[in-house]
Parts: sequence; structure tokens; C-alpha cells
Amino acid sequence: MSKKSRRSPKSVDTTATRAKAVAPRKRQRQRTKKQIALSLLERPKGASITEMQGALGWQAHSVRGFLAGTVRKMPGVTLVSDKIENGPRRYPPLGYDCEDRKLVVNQAEAETVRQIFRRYAAFGSVLALKEALDDQNIVGKVRVSQAGRRSGGKPMARGALHRMLQNRIYRGEIVHKDKSYPGQHAAIVGQDLWDQVQALLAENRVERRTGGGAKNPSLLVRLLHDDKGAPMTPRHAVKNGKRYRYYVTRALTTRRREAVPDGRRIPAGDIEQIVVSRIRAFLSSAAEIHAAVEPDAKSAIEQKSLIARAAALSDQWERQSPAQTRGLLCTFVTRIDLRPDKVDIHLLPKRLGRILTGDASVLSQVSTVAEDAPTLTLSAPAHLRRAGMEMTMLIDGNHARKGKPNPSLIKLIIKAQKLKETLIQGGQPLADVAKSAGMSSSYFTRLVKLSFLAPDITKAILEGHQPTDLTAGRLINHTRLPLDWKEQRAVFGFS
Repeated sequence: MSKKSRRSPKSVDTTATRAKAVAPRKRQRQRTKKQIALSLLERPKGASITEMQGALGWQAHSVRGFLAGTVRKMPGVTLVSDKIENGPRRYPPLGYDCEDRKLVVNQAEAETVRQIFRRYAAFGSVLALKEALDDQNIVGKVRVSQAGRRSGGKPMARGALHRMLQNRIYRGEIVHKDKSYPGQHAAIVGQDLWDQVQALLAENRVERRTGGGAKNPSLLVRLLHDDKGAPMTPRHAVKNGKRYRYYVTRALTTRRREAVPDGRRIPAGDIEQIVVSRIRAFLSSAAEIHAAVEPDAKSAIEQKSLIARAAALSDQWERQSPAQTRGLLCTFVTRIDLRPDKVDIHLLPKRLGRILTGDASVLSQVSTVAEDAPTLTLSAPAHLRRAGMEMTMLIDGNHARKGKPNPSLIKLIIKAQKLKETLIQGGQPLADVAKSAGMSSSYFTRLVKLSFLAPDITKAILEGHQPTDLTAGRLINHTRLPLDWKEQRAVFGFS
């Protein structure tokens, strides 16, 4: 066999083998999932999410991601979803049915919708609205899928009711990219009822944001910062049924005192009184108001009018509710800084000017520096002092709380006078009287000594005019109380 004849079979075998190897590859070449998906979408009836899931083996979120991320970005391709013309997808909201791809009013459901709007206008609360609807067994829309499955018909959640009350479809409009346009469907809710409901919703949003709905709102929440610039948050403690409010450095609410040695804890009433007193003094000062409003109020007549309105606002401040005060502070005060020797109040003169001109719309806005710069800083002198054994930070200064008696101090003075009378009238040894009162002799002696305080010191304590750092702990723990009244005044800071 020649070489040629010997090589010929090998050459033929090689070719056949290659042909066999190539053939399966051609048979295995199949359409990609993208091609399958596009072919389904190109059908006259289109394709549902469920159909695409079955054909592609994808989960529903993957199908939606493919439609939004791939198909919509393909040039020359328009993706049309099964929706009502210029309206919502597939299922209409309560009050409407879908006929010929358009919204048609369902009269029975429409009356339910109007009833929901009217009740919210009466209650002013989504929670109260939900409770009333649940009591009457008013439920959401019943929906039937293409496969005949029923869904819905359940009590409406608060979130669903809140969205429903803001749905402009009920005004016969369509919303696209935060803009509303006239729709082709009829409105269900009248303009007056709609405006009333929207005003209530806006008012409630401001109240939640400012904390005005609280029984005892903390006036300076989200405004007050300590001397390190850290935000301070309201806290309270209850002792013997009495509620004591404080502002504490926020880090102290989650970490131990050792981890935040510079954290502050101050009585809420003291710092709030300082801030309010300084703002009222500012409003009453014609010179300060003139300097604040002059850039925006050019004419002398307008400036004089604003100065008069500011003084009137200061006079009527005490007649405001805490919620109104909180809302007012949130409108034109941007920040309050607690310094070692003063309190800085940063406010927005432009916002204040709008309030004084009677612009009610500004009261629904929370102050931000970026929108209404520049700011004006008011300072009130104050000093942080540690109050004896109570380890509480007190405020001292010209704007500190005045004329408010300290119940603990008054209780000590009254108890001291009673024990002194018992000791004099009973004629018993001191140790026996102390034992019958349930006290140690040492504590009894220190307490009785307080009955010999100077009359002017006792009067100041009863009227609440004592120094702010004079606490019950400091008074009772002063073991060597001088009998000389002049020395007593010097020791306790009355001189």
C-alpha cells in the first residue's frame, strides 16, 4: 500500500471526526433568554410576569429587573404595560372599575370613598378614621385576577388610608413624576372636601415633625446642642408620681457616663425659660427688631409696623399653648448652642419677618439655614454649675427661672420647724425624739438647725428666690451651720 493509500483513510477519518464534532454544536445552539423574553413580549397579547417566569425560569423580581433595566433601554423599543390609559396598573383604586382600559366610577364604592374623606375631615386623625371604619366593617376593594383568584376585601391599614387621602386620582387627575395632569376619568371627591383634607394632613405632618402633638412637648428638641456641639435629646424621670424633664447629650442615652465624661444633663425647664425669655426680650426690643428686619423691610412705615407686631407677639407669648410655642420656635430658630458661660440662639430674620407680616404658610415649614441664610445670633448669659450631691447641671444667669419654689427645700424647712416644736413641747431627750421620728441623732440635729436660718433666707426659699445652686442636699449636708445670720447668708450665697 502506497503512502498515499495509507494516508487516505486517515484523512477521511479525520474529516469525519471533525464533522461529527461540529454537528452537535450546531444542534445545541439555542436562543438566549433575552431572545425568548423579547419574542414573548412581541406577541399581540404580550406576556404576563407569570408567563415570563415559566418560560425563562426566573423569579418575578428578575423579570421586572430585565424589563426595567434592559428592555426599556433598547433603542427603538417601546414597552407598554397592561394599564388603564394614563392611569394605574391593572387594578383600579377603590371607587373605580376598569372598562375598555379606562377608569369608570363605581357608584357604591365612590360613596365609600367620599365617606372616608368626610370622616377624616371630621376626626382629623388617620388612627381615629381607621377605628371608625373597622367598627362599621368598611374594607378595601375586592380584586379578581385573570385567573379568577380573589384578593383584597380586608380592613384598610393606616398607611393605605393615608395614601388614599392624598391620591389625586379622586380629583380626576393623573400624577406623573410628581406633577398632576387632568385625566379622562370623572372625579369622586369635590374640591372643597379635598382642600380641607389636604390642609389637615399638612397640619398633622407639621405637628409630628415639631412634636406639637405631645402632651408636654419639649420645646427645644432637635434644636439644642451641648458645649461640644453634640445634639441633646429630651429625657424624663418620674419620682413620687412627679415627672422631671431633662435634656441630655444624645450619646448618654446609649453609652455609660464613663464613656461620655463631657456629656451634659440639664433641667428642661431652666434652659427653656432662658431661651424663651431671651427671644421675648428680643421681640420687645425695637432696636434689635429694626436691625433684624431692615434688610428686607426698606420703608420706614413697614419697619415700624413689624416692630409693633413683634412687641405684640412678645406680649401674647404667655397665652400660647406649648404646642404653638414649639411650632413657632421650629419655624425661625435653626440651632441653640449651650456654652460654658452663655446660651447662643441662632435664628432666621427672614423667616421671622414673614411671621410678623402674617404669612401663615411659613409656619408649616421647619427652619433650615440653607434656605433662609443669613442667621442672627442672640446670646443669653448663663453658667453651668454642678448642684451638690445630685450631680445635675443647673442653669444660672439673668434669664434663669425665677420665682419658682423648690419643693425639696420647702419640705426641709417645714420639717425642721415641726421637729423644733416637738422638741420644745415634748420635753424629751433629743435622742428619744429622733428615735420616735425614725431618724439618726446626727440627721435629726442637722435638720433641727435649719429652723434657725435667718428669716430672710427662709422667706427667699419659700418664694423660690434662693440661689440656683442651693439644693436640699447641700443644705442638709452642711454639718457646721453657723448661727450668725450674716455668716449664713455668705455660706449659702445670699450676700
